[in-house]
Amino acid sequence: MSEIRHLVWDWNGTLLDDQLLVVEALNAVMADRGLPPTDLATYQRLYTRPVKVFYERLFERSIPEDEWDLLDDVYHRGYKDALERARLAVDAEVALEQVAGLGRSQSLLSMYRHHELLPLVQRLGIEDRFVRIDGLRGPGGGPKAPHLEAHLEHVMPLTNSAPEQVLVVGDAIDDAIAAAHVGARCVLYDGGSHPRAELEAVGVPVVDTLTEALEVGGLGQSVA
Repeated sequence: MSEIRHLVWDWNGTLLDDQLLVVEALNAVMADRGLPPTDLATYQRLYTRPVKVFYERLFERSIPEDEWDLLDDVYHRGYKDALERARLAVDAEVALEQVAGLGRSQSLLSMYRHHELLPLVQRLGIEDRFVRIDGLRGPGGGPKAPHLEAHLEHVMPLTNSAPEQVLVVGDAIDDAIAAAHVGARCVLYDGGSHPRAELEAVGVPVVDTLTEALEVGGLGQSVA
């Protein structure tokens, strides 16, 4: 296999430790719909992408598009309100430093709204680590694969890399699906989006820390 030349980080639940904030924002949606609050275990059990399907599992009914747009706005308002308490994952800065020290490039791809993502990354002091930062610029809730494809179209010329030389690190099954779609490698971080058994069933390495993700992902060394 090719040497890893570039790493694409996921944001929510990977570099950003925000799972409890996600549940808090989700409960703002539940309250808006007159439903009882949910908890992290239920979130992990039901979570999937497209996110609209997750809400339909949670609500136990279909959700029309006009209602989905409303729910998405309520969620993002609740999440934004909670973000003042957001912090990076415990070893995020160490992992970013390791990648830089190896002379490899790195970028950030998030399904969080782009105009809200950038100031958050800046506030947490890691903006300069990335050759490119992309958040969601259109409607939300869909799969990550087309967004990763578009992200790499910008990143690969900057980094002189090919898809097989890219490592994706994320916390969701959708990250692994997106990586497979573009021909990149993937390591999943057990950051809270899914029960670990579901992550392990995908067939890519699953790790407990971000620094471990670099090690098992073969970053900085040729992988036979």
